Amino acid sequence: MNRKLKDEDMDILFHGILGLQSVEECYDFFEDLCTIAELRAMVQRFQVARMLDEGRIYSDIVQETGASTATISRVNKCLVYGSDGYRKLLDRLKEQENG
Repeated sequence: MNRKLKDEDMDILFHGILGLQSVEECYDFFEDLCTIAELRAMVQRFQVARMLDEGRIYSDIVQETGASTATISRVNKCLVYGSDGYRKLLDRLKEQENG
C-alpha cells in the first residue's frame, strides 16, 4: 500500500465502498462519484488486467480494448510489481466463477 495515499478520509471512503450491498448500489455510488470517462478508464484498466492474467498479448489487448500500450504496460507493471490489488480481485472473481 502506498503510505502517501493512506489517511483518515481515504479510509472512510473505502469503508463506505465496502458497505455497498449490490452491483446496483455500486452503479449508483460510482456514477455519482466519478465522471463517465473516469469510470470507463477504470473498467478498461481492469479489462486489461484480466486479459494479461489470461496470457493475452499486447496487440490483441490493444485491438480488443482500445487501451494504449502505455496503459497496458502500466497495468502489467502493477500485476508484476504492485500491491497485489489486481491479483486479489482477479483471484476472488475466479473463485466465484469456480465456486
